[in-house]
Amino acid sequence: MDLTVGVLALQGDVREHRAVLASLGADVVPVRRPAELERVAGLVIPGGESSVMDKLVRGFGLQQALRERIAAGMPVYGTCAGLIMLADAVIDAIEGQESLGGLDIAVRRNAFGGQLESFETELDVPRLGAPPVHAVFIRAPVVERVGPRAEVLAALPDGRVVAVEQGPLLGTSFHPEMNGETRFHERFLDRVRTAVR
Repeated sequence: MDLTVGVLALQGDVREHRAVLASLGADVVPVRRPAELERVAGLVIPGGESSVMDKLVRGFGLQQALRERIAAGMPVYGTCAGLIMLADAVIDAIEGQESLGGLDIAVRRNAFGGQLESFETELDVPRLGAPPVHAVFIRAPVVERVGPRAEVLAALPDGRVVAVEQGPLLGTSFHPEMNGETRFHERFLDRVRTAVR
């Protein structure tokens, strides 16, 4: 099956996501304009800075097109800032910051502190099976509220939620693309295949 997926390429770790998706057999398009968004069957929103990403999405005329595609059921996987962009509510958004929405969650930005508080840990993700996921957290958000439509995929030992999904939408606080972990991208591509069928 011809799988054409996009990576939102306005800011953040675009190259790493493109490499993972290509290694899994997808045809990967960098998405900066509505016309490029129309070509793809699914989208990855990478890590970066969520408030800057929000401004760029609006500046490039993508906000409404993205919201419409998400509402229509396009599979989307957001990591770190991408998770913030997919959240219905951002608890500590800067003034004027908007998200795209879609995930029935509320997130807190930079919940673990700044760059110096970045860390790595092993996470049990039952839906992905063994072994545990080696998760890299960099100025990461945390999911503070999970609504009835969203499902928790993973939490830290203290209970803080760091991975969720809801139908075709998937979000992680951490960066699987940084360390060769492909199972979240595979799960995303499975959603794309289902949507294309």
